[in-house]
Amino acid sequence: MEAPLRSIHVVAGVITDVRGRILLTQRGKDSDLAGLWEFPGGKREPGETSQEALARELVEELGIEVEVGERLIEVPQQYPSKHLRLEVFRIARWKGSPRGREGQAMTWVEPERLPRYSMPSADVPVVGVLRQPELYLVTPAPGGDLPAWLAALDAALDAGIPRVQLRAPGLEPAAWRELATAALARCRRSGAELLLNRDVALARELGTGVHLGSEQLGLLGERPLPAGQAVGASCHTLEELRAAQALGCDFAVLGPVRATATHPDASPIGWEGFAGLRQHVGLPIYAIGGLGPDDVEAARRQGAQGIAAIRALWEPVTA
Repeated sequence: MEAPLRSIHVVAGVITDVRGRILLTQRGKDSDLAGLWEFPGGKREPGETSQEALARELVEELGIEVEVGERLIEVPQQYPSKHLRLEVFRIARWKGSPRGREGQAMTWVEPERLPRYSMPSADVPVVGVLRQPELYLVTPAPGGDLPAWLAALDAALDAGIPRVQLRAPGLEPAAWRELATAALARCRRSGAELLLNRDVALARELGTGVHLGSEQLGLLGERPLPAGQAVGASCHTLEELRAAQALGCDFAVLGPVRATATHPDASPIGWEGFAGLRQHVGLPIYAIGGLGPDDVEAARRQGAQGIAAIRALWEPVTA
């Protein structure tokens, strides 16, 4: 019988300078995952709060005094020899001159360049939280009243929805192209990002993103769009999550977390099930299924990027 994996609670901080760059440190040659870059921090000791542990670690590692700000995300992550929970906070203020007091290399990185750095799996969702939105609207089918549907999309965008998956099953190709073109124009005016459901060819043609169905993950040999055009994927199993990660998807959507009217026959996986799957991949993952904006904090405590939804992000703005 195998011995249980040791559990470690690690805290880390997102430290930003006056130019908006973020501090990364490099793991030493004698440590696990040597050479990878990470957000600075360390283990929480018994009797410490997470904030106390982080403040102590940053004095010890970098020689700076900090004021710990908001919690950004907690990432459960399983490695071959340990089960880790990475709790990440934004550093509200700091003073001193950061230096690698333990001999570790460090660098200041512009946020858009963070994905270029090789990181441990647990740190990758942190980059997602820093660079990708927390809300992801999946549109309902337009039905027969296209002007009303477009008005509802405008309302959602005006309310601040930052990322949209255009989904219109059963629409004829010409009508689908027309809808995609109209939706893309509206999203671009609002500064929102649009992903087309499953249609790689049209996404490539229009210069926008694509959201892959789970059935597509095993059929594509490489990432279907270049960097700068987002690629998401719907996942329900660990195998699908791993396939999405191997394909180079920017994020995945996993659920249903709760019962949902959209898929009434699907069995909810709950937050425990969500965390149990998310811990095996290093990928930003939205939780979906019976969730709304009020669930973002709970989702982040389980390692989620945020929440994806149809009704909770569409209907309130059309009421």
